[in-house]
Amino acid sequence: MADFPARLDTAEPDFEARLQVLLERDAGVDSDLDTRVAEILDAVRRHGDEALLEYTRRFDALACDDASALEVPAARMEAALTALPAAQRDALQHAAERVRRYAERQSLQDWSMLEPDGTLLGQRVSPLDRVGLYVPGGKAAYPSSVLMNAVPAKVAGVPELIMVVPAPRGALNELVLAAARIAGVDRVFTIGGAQAVAALAYGTESVPAVDKIVGPGNAYVAAAKRRVFGKVGIDMIAGPSEILIVGDGSTAAEWVAMDLFAQAEHDEDAQAILLSPQPGYLDEVAGWLRRLLEEMPRREIIRASLARRGALIRVADLDEAAAIVNRIAPEHLELSVAQPQPLLEKVRHAGAIFLGAHSAEALGDYCAGPNHVLPTAGTARFSSPLGVYDFQKRSSVIQCSPAGARDLAQTAAVLARGEGLDAHARSAEYRRGQ
Repeated sequence: MADFPARLDTAEPDFEARLQVLLERDAGVDSDLDTRVAEILDAVRRHGDEALLEYTRRFDALACDDASALEVPAARMEAALTALPAAQRDALQHAAERVRRYAERQSLQDWSMLEPDGTLLGQRVSPLDRVGLYVPGGKAAYPSSVLMNAVPAKVAGVPELIMVVPAPRGALNELVLAAARIAGVDRVFTIGGAQAVAALAYGTESVPAVDKIVGPGNAYVAAAKRRVFGKVGIDMIAGPSEILIVGDGSTAAEWVAMDLFAQAEHDEDAQAILLSPQPGYLDEVAGWLRRLLEEMPRREIIRASLARRGALIRVADLDEAAAIVNRIAPEHLELSVAQPQPLLEKVRHAGAIFLGAHSAEALGDYCAGPNHVLPTAGTARFSSPLGVYDFQKRSSVIQCSPAGARDLAQTAAVLARGEGLDAHARSAEYRRGQ
């Protein structure tokens, strides 16, 4: 257990090399898997429902004679919600309401500006027509992901939201169906994997094609989303979950240890790292990790995750911690320090930031309000959490007055001829009255 998790120190000469190894992420694509995904996509694109039924029989052991049987009736979702224990129903509704309230502050708006010569310039915002939501099935059940993906889409004004969820041997999770009902999902199909992504991207006789696909999935789903991008939009290609905690010793070490566990229990590739300038505090957290591990139902996953990708890192001070934060650009960042606001000002790259001892990342996973669909693998350097804006698009609006057209035509014509595009120049000059 001596190396559980690894201990690093920024003052040590091998720190940079060890940190680089810790942060290495396999961004490669499995060529065999990608080939299989390409075959599935092509089959569904060419054969529609016939291929969809065949792959559902093969991969989910769910045999249907007609593709209409793959759709879950609205009454089934309503029944799932009604039958839930009151505590679960209330928790889903409370979480959905908080996500909705936060999302309502994100909506992009139309705007316009009128120039002195009467030319009108502006922006027109409109929702996507139809969005597909992928929800993992089988042993996994993620009603929180249903809320985080569906609620912002509905706040954005998306008229039709299509959810796909695999149902191995016909098994459906009641919480997932109830969450879909609460979030306003319009239609649900019991399909999964690359074939579900293909159905959403290309459409079949039974499944309508969408404009964008959102939601997490396995390696097949990720590869399929990567391949259909361009035909449809996608949210992101998500990697393993991550947390980076900066601690100054003011938060109970037991709390921080459990926060690290909460990330590590996702899967063996999840990453949980603690930075602190206090060596004694790192020792205390390490002691709690060892003490609490045997209590955890998913202890083998936690053990593997922390041994492979976890670390306790001593830094010189909080300024150095902030620099490492920006270098890692974590999905989740806890600033578990006595005065988090000054440290927050130094953070440029992070998906979601949790301030102070009482802001556990787990609260953000379920019900704080901000979205839990976040950039991973360092992509927080250039991308943002999922939000209402991901389900809206912007159109530019231009209405030139006669005076404005005359003024702009000269500039446009000069630039157009500089590019060798004479028709562009003459088109602009027509509006100048020549």
